[in-house]
Amino acid sequence: MVKMNMSDIDISEPLSDMLAPLNNEQKEFLMNNYTIQTYKKNETIYCEGETPSHLMCLISGKVKIFKDGVGGRSQIIRMIKPREYFAYRAYFAKQDFVTAAAAFEPSVVCLIPMNAILTLVAQNNDLAMFFIRQLSIDLGISDERTVNLTQKHIRGRLAESLIFLKESYGLEEDGSTLSIYLSREDLANLSNMTTSNAIRTLSQFATERLITIDGRKIKIIEEEKLKKISKIG
Repeated sequence: MVKMNMSDIDISEPLSDMLAPLNNEQKEFLMNNYTIQTYKKNETIYCEGETPSHLMCLISGKVKIFKDGVGGRSQIIRMIKPREYFAYRAYFAKQDFVTAAAAFEPSVVCLIPMNAILTLVAQNNDLAMFFIRQLSIDLGISDERTVNLTQKHIRGRLAESLIFLKESYGLEEDGSTLSIYLSREDLANLSNMTTSNAIRTLSQFATERLITIDGRKIKIIEEEKLKKISKIG
């Protein structure tokens, strides 16, 4: 982890959704109460069991929220993309972190002390509603993923993960290659399956010409067919 000078990065655009409800005095208060930190690829951002103290917003890069399970297997709970907020739910719930977070690739994160957030929430009802809305959206996504990861078959889960990655991080300039390179283990952890099952199912998709594979690069060829596989489970 490397701390950076506040002046090096303009956070007004990444934080625009949260800044919007604030008056000028509140914006100035917020701008005086944040730090910027960078994380290397695979570096831990926070650990399960730690006590939360900051709201975090991803400025650039990619971050995974995960939980270690039985037998050392990890389950990726969420994938964070730039301009998304994380690490604050546990503080509101007065809990320690029940998950961990790590950078998928070199990432820049804005950290705002939660006591500063509480000060602003107490002053601004619209900001309070902003966080209620964010938490509600996250809960809905979590509920849907729980059903999908427990009720869909392997093919449906992997197809859903590929579509999810495409919708979250987009495609490269060729218009078909996913703009994120996951190891087979990470893809398996995202899809709630073993690494061997992920490798085998990816190979099946490639044989069926739904995707092509080049190392960690995955190119989506038949998106609608993947969506159909994901839908029927």
